[in-house]
Amino acid sequence: MEHFDTIVVGAGVAGLAAARLLAQAGRSVVVLEARDRVGGRVCTDRTDGLVTDLGASWIHGVTDNPVAGAAAAFGLPTVEFTVGGYQPDSRPIAYYGPTGQRLGDDAARAFADDVRAVDAVLVPAVAASKADASYRDATETALADQAWGGERTQRVREFLQHRSEEQYGAWIEDLAAHGLDDDLIDGDEVVFPNGYDQLPGRLAAGLDIRFDQIVTRVHWSAEGVTVTTGGGTLTAGTAVVTVPIGVLQSTDFIIEPALPEPNASALGRLTMNAFEKVFLRFSNKFWDEGVYAIRQQGAEGCRWHSWYDLTALHGTPTLLTFAAGPVASEIREWSEQKVVDSILAQLRRLYGARVEQPTSVHITAWQDDPFARGSYAYMKLGSTTADHDDLATPIGGALHLAGEATWTDDPATVTAAFCSGHRAASNILHQEIPIAQVWAD
Repeated sequence: MEHFDTIVVGAGVAGLAAARLLAQAGRSVVVLEARDRVGGRVCTDRTDGLVTDLGASWIHGVTDNPVAGAAAAFGLPTVEFTVGGYQPDSRPIAYYGPTGQRLGDDAARAFADDVRAVDAVLVPAVAASKADASYRDATETALADQAWGGERTQRVREFLQHRSEEQYGAWIEDLAAHGLDDDLIDGDEVVFPNGYDQLPGRLAAGLDIRFDQIVTRVHWSAEGVTVTTGGGTLTAGTAVVTVPIGVLQSTDFIIEPALPEPNASALGRLTMNAFEKVFLRFSNKFWDEGVYAIRQQGAEGCRWHSWYDLTALHGTPTLLTFAAGPVASEIREWSEQKVVDSILAQLRRLYGARVEQPTSVHITAWQDDPFARGSYAYMKLGSTTADHDDLATPIGGALHLAGEATWTDDPATVTAAFCSGHRAASNILHQEIPIAQVWAD
């Protein structure tokens, strides 16, 4: 039976960051990964020479962001693309009204101003909300404060609903009122034209990573941990478990003794989302020039309301849209052609006969991935932002939980995963390590 100082479960960004710091400190570390690759929910497909980030795409705000720092240190190219946080304007957006006609500049500006006006009163509305309030409850309070007419209110209501879906893959009535509290963007957003997977690839260099190792059981005590996989058993003084909470909550992954408080209650108030990407590549670009995104308002946008123009990344005309929340669940059993036809029907409302059949389509299926069970976590009703950090409370001096769901500031991001791995390593080493050490040679 092999013994290590630390076993890291999961070779995503959280696990790699923790393992890298621990190895640098001279600890013996092994990383057990169920997949045949590193990265976890950072996953880049390169079929036919096309670079497609199936999981994480954006760094949501580069200012003082450690992921941006690591990317720069590793020499990974990035391209500014600042609409990933579902902003109402920030960069040029083509808005189409409920009739399918594009809004003029003044109308689009007025709509963005309305969203900002509601956001300004939404902060105190969330703060004053009840413990079991939903994001819908808080937004309705903020909308009522404006005393607008029906249509004006409805357009902003739709935007807030779509923001809940696109930011957290959750229906607005299922997301806790505080669910977007820490969803902050500081500085430009950027994407990786050569693929986000280059980051975990660089973080993994030199580490002892064992692939195709499906962990089924983690036993912890004050003496250490025992980790069971399909291939055998390993022991260590400590363990860092970075599996997504969808796996952590499943019967296929057993922690024994069961998680204590406050970890257990925090885990129970979080859940994985339903959020899928749909990439459509075309022979010709038929949509608006000079815009980052296309959005349609009104009832027709209940499923497909936002498209992002990725053409500039590689020169191939490409639109990205999201199936989020109820829509992601609805299309789960649809054929690829049915999904494409549904999307194209909405694009034809806006662009008519210019819309052509795509040359290639890629639809993700994170809900069906047994090692993810969704794209990322969100806060259920009754949850508070403190649940993220509470979930990461060290257990028995031996067990540490990390990953995007365990970081309060900007959860559900690669940045959160990165920072949580750094925290886990610091806790194990009983010292605060400069986060820049993660990307040091």
